[in-house]
Amino acid sequence: MLSSGLTLIFSMMGVLNFAHASFYMLGAYVAYSMAGWLGFWPALFLAPLAVGAMGALFERGALRRVHKFGHVAELLITFGLSYVVLELVQLVWGRTAVPFSPPASLQGAAFTLVHAPGQGLQWVWGEAAPALCAAASCSKFPLTRAFMMLVALGMLVALWLLLTRTRIGLVIQAALTHPEMVESLGHNVPRVFMLVFGSGCALAALAGVIGGITFVTEPAMAVIVGSIIFVVVVVGGVGSLAGAFVASILIGLLQTLPLTVDASLASLFKATPDTFGYPLLKLTLAQVAPILPYLLMVLILIFRPKGLLGNRED
Repeated sequence: MLSSGLTLIFSMMGVLNFAHASFYMLGAYVAYSMAGWLGFWPALFLAPLAVGAMGALFERGALRRVHKFGHVAELLITFGLSYVVLELVQLVWGRTAVPFSPPASLQGAAFTLVHAPGQGLQWVWGEAAPALCAAASCSKFPLTRAFMMLVALGMLVALWLLLTRTRIGLVIQAALTHPEMVESLGHNVPRVFMLVFGSGCALAALAGVIGGITFVTEPAMAVIVGSIIFVVVVVGGVGSLAGAFVASILIGLLQTLPLTVDASLASLFKATPDTFGYPLLKLTLAQVAPILPYLLMVLILIFRPKGLLGNRED
């Protein structure tokens, strides 16, 4: 969900927004405040709109002014914005986590996996799970994560339809490659860029609302996801929406599946403490799982700089 908004901004504007994760955090906090007044579901729709408007104002008042100085100036101003947003969040909501809980309709399990001896693995829906879990091992899949998956897929389909099947999408894509021609046809190119940047920030805020109720709403939430979304964008192909989707699944599997493996090269090759490089060889796959996405990014940059589904430039 985060990488789609970042990909939209970069592919349409050529701006690598370092403050993207900050808009994700801001979406969670704004929704938390709105949910106290209006309830969660209105906040789910209104908070992304509010944060998107903030992003559009930032593009209009600051980012547009430094665009003529090149990509370095754009990187620096978005990098500075991330620190400003972090300090403002800590001033308004404090430095500790806030109690942003999911609504009653999203609490509980979407389904339960029951592994009964002699019966294999079963999917159980509804109220039958507690009775079966008394005599078998069970694993519950939270309803909030199922909701997150549905929204992420809906966001991907909506973005693809918008950019490839609507007149607005054609104008947005043409404004990047042929801005003079688009202006000659009567379109306001700076306004198009402002709306694109605001839309990307709104998508990040939508991810923040759902991430806030699924995980923890705290000032460190931007730092936790800030680096990994750039890995996803680079691996998938900078500017490729389909690449961001594929890379998101790949990075997610690469981060989670190795956590279940407690093997190491030392045990595989039967190395002893006297073996050269033993401190590295004894590291288990579960221990090195957090750095695997970054190693994959390095390999992608070496052997396929355009990413998995990125476009080649002749």
